Amino acid sequence: MSASVANSSTKVVQGAPVLMLGAVGVVFGDIGTSPLYTLRECLKAAGGVSQANVFGIVSLILWSILIVVTLKYVSFVMRAGNDGEGGILALTALASGVAPERLRNVLLTLGVFGAAMFYGDSMITPAISVISAVEGVTLIDAQLTAWIVPISLVILTGLFAIQKHGTSAVGKVFGPVMVVWFVTLAALGLLHIVQHPVILEAASPTFAISFLAHSPGTAFIVLGSVFLALTGGEALYADMGHFGKRPIRLAWMFLVWPSLVMNYFGQGALVMMHPETLKQPFFESAPSWGLVPLVILATAATIIASQAVISGAFSMTKQAVQLGFLPRIPIVHTSTHEIGQVYVPFINLSLFAAVVFLVVFFKSSDNLASAYGIAVASTMLLTTLLMYFITHCLWHWKPLATALVIGPFAVVDAVFVSSNVSKVLDGGWFPLLAGATLFTVMTTWHKGRETLVDRMKAENLPLKDIIHSLCRGSHPPSRVDGTAVFPGGVAGMTPTAFMHNLKHNRVLHKTNIFLAGTTDNVPHVRDADKAVVEDLGDGCYAVRVRHGFMEIPDVPVLLTLIQKQIPGWTYDAADTSFFLARDTIRATGESKTMALWREKLFAFLGRNAAQAAEYYSLPPNRVVELGGQINM
Repeated sequence: MSASVANSSTKVVQGAPVLMLGAVGVVFGDIGTSPLYTLRECLKAAGGVSQANVFGIVSLILWSILIVVTLKYVSFVMRAGNDGEGGILALTALASGVAPERLRNVLLTLGVFGAAMFYGDSMITPAISVISAVEGVTLIDAQLTAWIVPISLVILTGLFAIQKHGTSAVGKVFGPVMVVWFVTLAALGLLHIVQHPVILEAASPTFAISFLAHSPGTAFIVLGSVFLALTGGEALYADMGHFGKRPIRLAWMFLVWPSLVMNYFGQGALVMMHPETLKQPFFESAPSWGLVPLVILATAATIIASQAVISGAFSMTKQAVQLGFLPRIPIVHTSTHEIGQVYVPFINLSLFAAVVFLVVFFKSSDNLASAYGIAVASTMLLTTLLMYFITHCLWHWKPLATALVIGPFAVVDAVFVSSNVSKVLDGGWFPLLAGATLFTVMTTWHKGRETLVDRMKAENLPLKDIIHSLCRGSHPPSRVDGTAVFPGGVAGMTPTAFMHNLKHNRVLHKTNIFLAGTTDNVPHVRDADKAVVEDLGDGCYAVRVRHGFMEIPDVPVLLTLIQKQIPGWTYDAADTSFFLARDTIRATGESKTMALWREKLFAFLGRNAAQAAEYYSLPPNRVVELGGQINM
């Protein structure tokens, strides 16, 4: 799943064909590389090649893609855009905004869990995609088997190393390469369908039903491998904000879906005619002269698929920071034109370490397939549950209509989740462990911030009262020229940095601006709606700031927006000082809402958060940091 974002001007300038090409290059990489290993893993789980197995599995793959991807995501979920944006966190923000008050925290928890599972998927996708492509070299020369892991590590190292340079230049070739990939998938499939056309009978759902009914136990295990054909389906919704609904839908319906179906049917025909090709049915489907080009093309496609997932992890991190589920993390914008192109060094390094571990530990795509699926299936089920609140509370569907649509999707998702449970001991524990760790971090940070805000509201005096008593009391502080800005406060409350400044410097600037920001449940907030200024008197102004969860605060830009709302004042960077509180959080075990270990984790996260000056895009030479200690 990816979550890239582009600015609105890009959508206006670019036409549908350009957006379709971009969507093919970014959105469908993960699901488009699934034919490398899916049918092989399904047949192995079923016990080998037989007509019943091949027809049943191909039929299951076809109808699973139809129900989960085409009907659920393309036709249904993509209707639920959050101001045009998609993805599990965007959907969570939308659903929690319309759901009953008592359920909002539950929905936020579900959304955060889905986001945490997505990170687990982000770790496995590059590993299994690249290593499955490189395994094609064994058909060129069996002695190259020992080089699969080293070659995969070299490719992945290069992939993660180039992230800091941005992907705009490489992205221009993503679309054409993936178009060639999907055309190749269709051609290889068609080649073997023509040779064994009886495989087309598997399009009937009766074969899938018969396969499930004949041996339910085996079929249940096989479903865990059938799900591999659906990984990447969430990306269609996650990247909706980048390309729009129509280009993604058109690309899926007229290129990607037909190509995938033809390739799966072609592989089924091949193994029916030549059961010995089961070891690598995808690469065996190519003529001998095309094997080397196919390995090269497959490697390129898997790199593109990995890039999309990595970029999605960066974008998801930006959303999580803005929504208050992760501490401030250094985020680098790699493009002056595309606001969605960001690079997050910490996430890049963490993903790289996890991917290297997976490749070295599991060594083959066979083994990695055992770890793949449980995280993605969980996210898909949570998406369906969140869609219930969208249909019921936002679209105001009648209960019967909601049940008839959501019910079948939920049952299908639940079956896939349960079928993937059998993979936990064989490797599925890794994404679950990674997801559980991230879930703990995200919920702890969110709860810790809420606790601190509540404490500040209880202990700090209202800002209006402080300003009034200071400026109109019997001993007002000395006033100095210039502007003092206090970012990151709580609305209506006195910032600790302001009190520290008075305590140590004993002066008050001519103009004082107190910024208190909130993140709305929408991706972007219009400039005209970003800030509301309240005149507190005596040269002091309280500014309530709103940002969308896809935006990163830029205080200097914000100050230029509010100039008209403050009579006689103009933002001058050389005449403005920014005061920030650099407080140390101390875990005491006295909190009534958090256990001591969570307090310590929150304090650790706080100590290692990115500098507020960098996060707010403040000029370094105009920042004053004043320290203190906060007891939890």
